[in-house]
Amino acid sequence: METIGIRSIGVYLPKSVMTSDELAVRSGIPKKVVEEKLGIKQKPIPGPDDHTCHMGVLAARQAIERAGIDPLEIDLIIYIGEEHKEYPLWTAGIKLQQEVGALNAWAYDVALRCSTTVMALKVAKDMMIADSSINTVLLAGGYRNVDFIDYENPRTRFMYNLSAGGGAMILQKGYESNALLESHIMTDGSFSEDVVVVAGGTKEPISVEAIQAKRNQLDVIDPEGMKQRLEEKSMQNFLKVIRKSLEKSNATEKDIDYIGILHMKRSAHDYVLRELGLTEDQSIYLEDYGHMGQFDQILSLELAERQGKIKNGDLIVLVSAGIGYAWGATTIRWGNSN
Repeated sequence: METIGIRSIGVYLPKSVMTSDELAVRSGIPKKVVEEKLGIKQKPIPGPDDHTCHMGVLAARQAIERAGIDPLEIDLIIYIGEEHKEYPLWTAGIKLQQEVGALNAWAYDVALRCSTTVMALKVAKDMMIADSSINTVLLAGGYRNVDFIDYENPRTRFMYNLSAGGGAMILQKGYESNALLESHIMTDGSFSEDVVVVAGGTKEPISVEAIQAKRNQLDVIDPEGMKQRLEEKSMQNFLKVIRKSLEKSNATEKDIDYIGILHMKRSAHDYVLRELGLTEDQSIYLEDYGHMGQFDQILSLELAERQGKIKNGDLIVLVSAGIGYAWGATTIRWGNSN
């Protein structure tokens, strides 16, 4: 089977940021807790022109430029940004296709909350294997679910880290570097309605009353019940998808050189590293970026390259978790291992 490699990545970060000081004031949580427990020193937030699909366009243009390819070479675009975008009912991938000049491609949108990138890497690879006409794929999109956070709602405290930005990846069949190996994904529907925006859908249409009651913001319906059930499963499933992805790739956790982990509270991040026998130097804690949704993994790769944390032949695992609940991991052989 031909290698499917990651030819390039792209990242867009808004210039506007929210500092730990501001988050502490808005939430009423001491700055020390914000920085040490929530793990946030600052995070990018959207400026007036930082719309969801548009941020994906900017990241995609960077990835295309880095890859040194003509956009007309792209066969498929998978939009991996959030459903919260410029318009409520809209296929953003088609707009992105037009904006980057990929006129020979076709496009569609996918969504699995903060596990979307990992899921899309698997979908893209499977499609490239199955369809001989798909040789170059662009994954791109943006994220600004921070718009749905009410910092006065303690039930959503674990989501105060939500930030904004865009990310992109170009995959190419026959590209012998940065080989995309195997993925593993799990979902658990018992959490499917635990974290929702209550108003704005068919169950409760948006209204003045709903907005006044902040029912158009993210909320946790049963915080204690969710906490008890999630604590039993979350870390267990987090580690399981990592190990299954490695197993499918004929590797073990001892082979990991770098792991790209989504932003979560510091203690959880450290727990994952300990359980896998990894050091702090084998990952990057995104305390200056917060949780950019499904783009944390792309951002982590970008920073790891910039900081010299990954080198030719390294085995890399990208891991995600998304409300719903979904867990996913993808294994990559970085550089040219031949």
